[in-house]
Amino acid sequence: MAALRAHGALRLGGSLGLSVAGAESNVAIGLARLGHRVRWAGRVGADELGALVLRTLRAEGVDTSYAVTDDTGRPTGLLLTEPRLGTLTRVSYYRAGSAGSAVSPADVLPALDPGTRILHLTGITPALGPSAAEATLAAATTAREAGITVCLDVNHRSRLWTSDRARTVLRPLLAHTGLLIASEDELPLVQERPDADESKAVHSLLAAGVNEVVVKRGARGATAFTADGATDCAARQVDAVDLVGAGDAFVAGYLSGLLGGADIPARLHRAVTTAAFAVATRGDWEGLPTQDELGLFDQPDGTTIR
Repeated sequence: MAALRAHGALRLGGSLGLSVAGAESNVAIGLARLGHRVRWAGRVGADELGALVLRTLRAEGVDTSYAVTDDTGRPTGLLLTEPRLGTLTRVSYYRAGSAGSAVSPADVLPALDPGTRILHLTGITPALGPSAAEATLAAATTAREAGITVCLDVNHRSRLWTSDRARTVLRPLLAHTGLLIASEDELPLVQERPDADESKAVHSLLAAGVNEVVVKRGARGATAFTADGATDCAARQVDAVDLVGAGDAFVAGYLSGLLGGADIPARLHRAVTTAAFAVATRGDWEGLPTQDELGLFDQPDGTTIR
């Protein structure tokens, strides 16, 4: 979708910066910058904003050959962001009736060719409407049957659907999910009976067939759980400028490590590093690092690279 970013309160007017956004797009760009082959499957409107989305993805090295341009008049989705207090940002969505809400199984299944290793999904897509929810479940089912690792980032958006509705739609995806990523407050959304005890919640997910559960803890880092136990990783220390997109950056880093054959501690280290790049710069994806920039955090403060 397209993104309009305000420099202050929207009700006061002023200039807006135009870019693109979307959790799946952010992850795709993050992985492409880290040197991985990435394909984006989805639907945009036959409008200038749709052209902007596809142009941006292509410019970042993301394959858009399976993207569909909607010819029925549905517009490209839109969001507006406005900074309110420090790093607190308010987001307004305009996605009802958008091209993305009408994405169908026929749009996404052709992208799952035999060379695909990971299918990344989020809980945002099925929140857009029945067709999008059907496409998400069909993609997860097909990928799992083909031996493709399915990664599901819960990514709950309360302005798009209720917690009860999210739980009803997301629970069936667990049977096909190999890697589940969620923030601490999102774990109850994928439990049949929500439990405030994190260890019990994670155990129930692993018992349901999920191979790996990664819990994002923001400034406190993250924890990865498998049948072999838990692995913690502290966050990288950085002056936060903009928290939007940090979770997607974390996912891109974690999946990059997984694709590169790294063990869980190394995956988590890369994930918190890419997340740190995201929060240190403005924009959902603009500050994401390339492969050769990952080591910049290890340079002394104030270093100038010439």
